[in-house]
Amino acid sequence: MEPAKSIRLLNTAVADELQAVHQYMYFHFHLDDQGFKPLAQLFKKVAIQEMAHVEALAERVLFLKGDVEMTPGGPIQKILEPESMLVKAMAMEQESARAYNQAALDSGADADSSTKHLFEELVRDEEGHFDQFEKQHDNIKRFGLSYLALQSFGGGEVRAPAAGE
Repeated sequence: MEPAKSIRLLNTAVADELQAVHQYMYFHFHLDDQGFKPLAQLFKKVAIQEMAHVEALAERVLFLKGDVEMTPGGPIQKILEPESMLVKAMAMEQESARAYNQAALDSGADADSSTKHLFEELVRDEEGHFDQFEKQHDNIKRFGLSYLALQSFGGGEVRAPAAGE
């Protein structure tokens, strides 16, 4: 095993995950401001999960005696339309899953099974994020923005009836 190869792959993934955190929090802030609370909360939840990915990747880099590069992979795209946000998020998740599949193969070929396993776990998570975003996108396509507006009444929370209701 050549740790330098794994460290490069891991740091590339750190940049990708940091980019996702920044982009998704940007979406969260704007969706929350527009009154689309449930979708805003989805982006916030996924951003937090992406932060956990950064932590796992960084721990592996440090274990391999490397230095963690904390530079996001690119600028934030200033998208304000909910459907366009979801399209962007789905593309990001698909690209991450593709890149992490390749990183898993490269790690395995370099006899670094721990890094390979980490990338395989990330692929599962990214595919799950894609699925969540795709469901929301499909519902907007099917029902229009009124789908999100209707969810927003009551903050998107299901409320139990009060006594006597």
